[in-house]
Formats: sequence, C-alpha cells, structure tokens
Amino acid sequence: MFSFFKKKPQPEVPTPPTPVAAPAAQPEAAAAPAAPADFAAPPEAPDQAKRSWLSRLKSGLSKTSSNLSVLFVGAKIDDALYEELESALLSADAGVDATEFLLDALKKKVKAEKLLDAAQVKNALRELLIDLLKPLQKPLVLGQHLPLVMMIAGVNGAGKTTTIGKLAKHLQAHRQSVLLAAGDTFRAAAREQLTVWGERNNVAVIAQESGDPAAVAFDAVHSAQARGIDVVMIDTAGRLPTQLHLMDELKKIKRVIGKGMAGAPHEILLVIDGNTGQNALAQVKAFDDALGLTGLVVTKLDGTAKGGVLAAIAMSRPVPLYFIGVGEQIEDLQAFDAEEFVDALLG
Repeated sequence: MFSFFKKKPQPEVPTPPTPVAAPAAQPEAAAAPAAPADFAAPPEAPDQAKRSWLSRLKSGLSKTSSNLSVLFVGAKIDDALYEELESALLSADAGVDATEFLLDALKKKVKAEKLLDAAQVKNALRELLIDLLKPLQKPLVLGQHLPLVMMIAGVNGAGKTTTIGKLAKHLQAHRQSVLLAAGDTFRAAAREQLTVWGERNNVAVIAQESGDPAAVAFDAVHSAQARGIDVVMIDTAGRLPTQLHLMDELKKIKRVIGKGMAGAPHEILLVIDGNTGQNALAQVKAFDDALGLTGLVVTKLDGTAKGGVLAAIAMSRPVPLYFIGVGEQIEDLQAFDAEEFVDALLG
C-alpha cells in the first residue's frame, strides 16, 4: 500500500539551456539518486498507521458500504436482490454503464459457479469490482526524464494546491529534488498557499505577482533544467470544463511547456473531489479531451464520498488513478490499491 512510485534507472540528462533568473528562495541541493529499483518506496509504515489509513478510507466510504453490505445479509439470490443491488450501485454514483456491466457479469458468474449463498455472491461482486478497477492501479514513474515535468489541473475546490504540497513531500521521500511553479495567477490565495507548502517542504517556488501563467511554467522548466532538479510540478488555475476560454488557457500552458522542454509535460494530472459524484466523470472526459490526461488524484474521500464513480471512470475513461486522499495530513494521500478500495467500499 505504501509504494508510491516506480523508478526508472539512469535517465538521460539533457544539455542544460542558458540559466534563467532564479527565485528568491534557493532550493536544497538535489540529493544523490537512489540505487535503481522497480519501486522506490518510503520506509514501511507501522501496522498501526496502515490500519489507521484503511479505517479512515472505510469511514469515508461508509455511506456506500452500508447500503451495499446490508443487501447480502440473509438475502435470497433472486431478481429482487439484483434490483436492490442495481439501485445501490446507481446511488453510489457507479453510473448506468458500469452498473449494467457489473450486474450482467455477476448474474453470469452466479450461474456458472452455481453460487447459492449471499456471502458467495457478495464475494463474487468483490472480485468483479476489483477486476474493473485494477487497470486504474498504476504507479507514477520516476527517473525517466530530467526533469520530470508535471502539470496539475482541476476545478476550484478539488484540493489541487494541497495535493501538490503533499506530493512534493512524498517525492522528497524518494530522494527527488522538487521545484514548484505557481501557475494559478488568477487567484492570489493559490500562489500564497503554494508558497506556504514550498516553505514547509523547503522547496523553491517560481511565482510572479501577475502575468501569464504559461510564462511562469516556461520559466520553471528552464530553471529546473539549469539546476538539475528532478521534478517540476506546475499548478494551474482551477476552472470548470465548461469555461472554454479557460480550457484554452490550459492548452496554451501545455504548448508553452513543450517549447521549454521537448516532450513535456510528461505527466498531466487531474485532481478530483471525491464528493462530486458523476460530475467527476464529466471532468475526466473534458480535461482528457482537452489535454490528454496521464493520471488522476481523487481527494476528500473522508466525507460523504460515495466511491462508485471510480467504477464509472474505469468503465468509460480508464485514466490511471495514482493517488487517493482521505484527509488533510501528508500521510492521508496514498497510492490507489484496487483491492483495498473495494474492501472499504463493500464493508
């Protein structure tokens, strides 16, 4: 559960361009690269911390798990059970397509394996959900590019800036030097918030009092190349996918980053509020169509989140889900694990 990233050995180091103006706060010197390994994970957390994380995840998904688990208590395997299960999945924001797929597959599995007990049917549903969500479970690859340029998008209130701060801390645990770019120039508080996270993690932040967010991103990429920084994370202004002029601004930022470094951005992440239900799927589709998403981060699974929307995403737009968050603390952001999530979802 506590493996966050996949490490690629011996990245090819590009020739640094002419250095650009550095920000006021200088970052720490980059740490020596870790020995090549398939997974570069931070020290294993104690069992108590692991149990605490799983407990918070289950608590965050309790609304859905209570609705689903009660269906299988002393239930008969008949049409009434399937109808109730259909309603429960739709209420959990699984969406019509994923719900129909799961029910059809479950009926076939029950018939083929001659399942007669409700507990067996629940376990069959568990297996189908895990199979559906497993393709989303992929690690974020490190060491393939120097620097690795990450562009972070999302609507206002999704927890985008906070997620960047948490990721910076996790990356440092993997011996990665980090540079942040305050590309959300539309909201002054976002720049200040990112600066606070930078100070907390002892990470430099490229920022401007005003100006073009694409220019901020361009400066950050060149600065990282000149200093040999491992990872650049570029914050962007929160926006709704229906705000076409703002979506065009995101496309511009992506193009300008590519001019600053060929092939960049290497990762385009969308941060989603886990409480937004089917609207989360609409966001994934819109941002993916506009930018070509490489990964997702789902936050705020500690509230009234229903969780079924991940099934809808896996069914309609299976973009890798790198991380899920259940709270405000650094350790509350963890790598997505399909089996752990489904177990929390079914109770």
